[in-house]
Amino acid sequence: MITTNEILETIDMISQQHLDIRTITMGISLRDCGHTDVKTCCDKIYDKITKLAEKLVKTGEDIEREFGIPIVNKRISVTPIAIACECCETEDYVPFAVALDRAAKEVGVNFIGGFSALVQKGFTVGDRRLIGSIPEALAKTERVCSSVNVASTRAGINMDAVALMGRIIKKTAEITEGQGCAKLVVFANAVEDNPFMAGAFHGVGEPECVINVGVSGPGVVHSALGKCKGQPFHVVAETIKKTAFRITRMGELVAQEASRRLGVPFGIVDLSLAPTPAVGDSVADILEEMGLESVGAPGTTAALALLNDAVKKGGVMASSNVGGLSGAFIPVSEDAGMIRAAENGKLTIEKLEAMTCVCSVGLDMIALPGDTTAETISAIIADESAIGMINQKTTAVRVIPVPGMKVGDRVDFGGLLGSAPIMPVNPASPKVFIDRGGRIPAPLNSLKN
Repeated sequence: MITTNEILETIDMISQQHLDIRTITMGISLRDCGHTDVKTCCDKIYDKITKLAEKLVKTGEDIEREFGIPIVNKRISVTPIAIACECCETEDYVPFAVALDRAAKEVGVNFIGGFSALVQKGFTVGDRRLIGSIPEALAKTERVCSSVNVASTRAGINMDAVALMGRIIKKTAEITEGQGCAKLVVFANAVEDNPFMAGAFHGVGEPECVINVGVSGPGVVHSALGKCKGQPFHVVAETIKKTAFRITRMGELVAQEASRRLGVPFGIVDLSLAPTPAVGDSVADILEEMGLESVGAPGTTAALALLNDAVKKGGVMASSNVGGLSGAFIPVSEDAGMIRAAENGKLTIEKLEAMTCVCSVGLDMIALPGDTTAETISAIIADESAIGMINQKTTAVRVIPVPGMKVGDRVDFGGLLGSAPIMPVNPASPKVFIDRGGRIPAPLNSLKN
């Protein structure tokens, strides 16, 4: 039974602590949209998305209004286009991105994800065509997000793909002034039911159509920890678990209601703590509340490990449908505390890399000097892929080499994407290492059968 006190707590979390549903994401299969003719294929993609997602935004707005729960984004994820459109007789996959963008605008969603390829063990013809089209596709669209999975625990690391993605990121930055890179992520161990952009795609094992919800609430966790100052870590962990439970229950409620109203199966609740640039909505603030002078200080990785684990433990007790990434995100440009620490020189890329060993994703929304080489970007991707591969977890890289910018400058991406200081990168060259190509074999722990 829900008590009056619980209702008042929830109202306070929403009004004072930035609690929200970060996204309702409709996953749509495009596996039946393939056709040898480009125009026919694009028309089928557009028609299917606009038909299935016609009421998505209105439904989200209705739930938001009736329940008093903020729902920040309404989004769509689709079958990786490299798979869905591979039978099409064309070298250029940009028209498919344009069709996705047109459909997204028609139904009114914020972003549409799935201009994607899965190449952890090698390339198909469609994979190469899609990856080669990414820079122009992101330059010609507003709402399309792209992702490429280059590694997995079972397959190892496709170093040819890693090298290629370094060049693709550089080219995308050059023709979009960096903005396109904010919608491009490179994964290891990508999951099929992720509702968060830029990495969302609708996996081939997913249903025809599904509703996934991503919750948030760093401000709520931060506020809860403020009430247990000086307490030992087991009390901190228990407090986070209880808070994550309440946050996830709200996500479960919204997901179930959206599923019922849209007549679409309920997929998962992703209980990731996804920060925003707003003051008071920061994962860095949570870590500092545990006693760190600044995020990035010694102890940061341990604090983040505790946070991530406690969030998962609390969330899985609140829903039998927890999935996606589920944990804590550490995007630099989207977290006011991370921005502050990076500007003060207390948070470095090397420390962020260490933190990614224990958090949900990886190096996220990090602005780099414009003269950062493609090989350096590739090596950063390789390092993150190795962390994901060995630790059997999802890792990712979303970095933005901003043309004309140097260390100490600041770039503004706008909206939820925030702004970020240009962070220094180790100047030692990894070119010879990256130029080897081939595949880093899967680790021994991949042999599970």
